[in-house]
Amino acid sequence: MQKIWFKDHSIAEINLIFKTYMTGYLEIKATAIHDNMLIASMPITDKVKQPFGILHGGASVVLAESVGSVASNLVVDDEKYAGVGMEVNANHLKSVHEGTLFAYCTPLHLGAKSHVWDIKIKNEKDVLICVSRLTVAVIEKK
Repeated sequence: MQKIWFKDHSIAEINLIFKTYMTGYLEIKATAIHDNMLIASMPITDKVKQPFGILHGGASVVLAESVGSVASNLVVDDEKYAGVGMEVNANHLKSVHEGTLFAYCTPLHLGAKSHVWDIKIKNEKDVLICVSRLTVAVIEKK
């Protein structure tokens, strides 16, 4: 299997990206990077629950779009290009109210102008909680 990343990145480097803004607030972190997969985690805290005490579907979408967007930006030459989200969808399959989620992000398409990512979100027992697809536009930096 061929590496898809533009250059080698450490988990620490990737987590500097996740540490800021919404991903930092929700405690999303990279946990592993493989030749063609980026894995990130998010704890289920009160920050990501809806009023009935279960995981908010929007939080799953934030996790999916975040890991996919970061993955796209690790695939391209970040001095010339940026990956920006165009479309995201999610199917919420199971409800959860505690634990940690893991997002497994793999490419379905890596083109010059767009990327499509498959993101499977599972809990720590490897139960599938949500499936998501993210389309990212690859644009030139100005």
